[in-house]
Amino acid sequence: MKKQTSTSILTTRNLSIGYEDKLVAKNINLNIHPGELIAVIGVNGSGKSTLLKTITKELEPTSGEVFLEDTALEKISAKEISEKISIVLTETHFSKNLSVKELIALGRHPYTNWLGVLSQQDKEAIYNAIELIDLQDLADRKCSSLSDGQLQKVMLARALAQDTPLIILDEPTTHLDLYHKAFVLKLLKKLSKTTQKAIVFATHEIDLALQLCDQIILINDGKVFQQTPEELIKQKHLEHLFPSDLIQFDAVSKSFKIKS
Repeated sequence: MKKQTSTSILTTRNLSIGYEDKLVAKNINLNIHPGELIAVIGVNGSGKSTLLKTITKELEPTSGEVFLEDTALEKISAKEISEKISIVLTETHFSKNLSVKELIALGRHPYTNWLGVLSQQDKEAIYNAIELIDLQDLADRKCSSLSDGQLQKVMLARALAQDTPLIILDEPTTHLDLYHKAFVLKLLKKLSKTTQKAIVFATHEIDLALQLCDQIILINDGKVFQQTPEELIKQKHLEHLFPSDLIQFDAVSKSFKIKS
């Protein structure tokens, strides 16, 4: 089995991503460590979801390698991956008749027996996740009665109950207003530090990501950069993200502005 010595949770080596008829990005070298909050940013169609699908083994790389801890991803079974990576998608299909506690309990699926019986360890993981996200008052509510913001918190709690070192979220703030976008991202920041889990999320909320994240993965024109927000700004990568005739990046405020 191919090995790579590293303290990272996930790394990629000369990774290329895409499909049979289209190369999306190449020469991707990522390094994701415990306790980091990392945003994946880029314009629509740049490859954010393609990258997330590739590093979770949902999509085969065009070339190169992905390592989960120190083992090549191609050598790891689906069950083993589910014990290392929790995934929260934008559109998740589940019965809205489930209670909040029941939905969070689904995060323990990789560890339960074929009957789905919860052990004491499973129950403790569920209760810990409920407390971490402060969902005690909602635990017995039906998911059908929740707001979009509340449901997003429940989905995050389910990922925490799965108790993996890496959590990956695809557009976790979709359908939320500005306050709840900031609330969810600040919660992710807090969780990455208190649990020492690595949290990686694709987002269009670039201004918020630049303020809160430890690292940014920027996908632009087939190239991928992983740097701190400060490094991205200093090297002026963000100035070329959008056409300059309408939008420009202001390095002082770390935000994009419409040209007057």
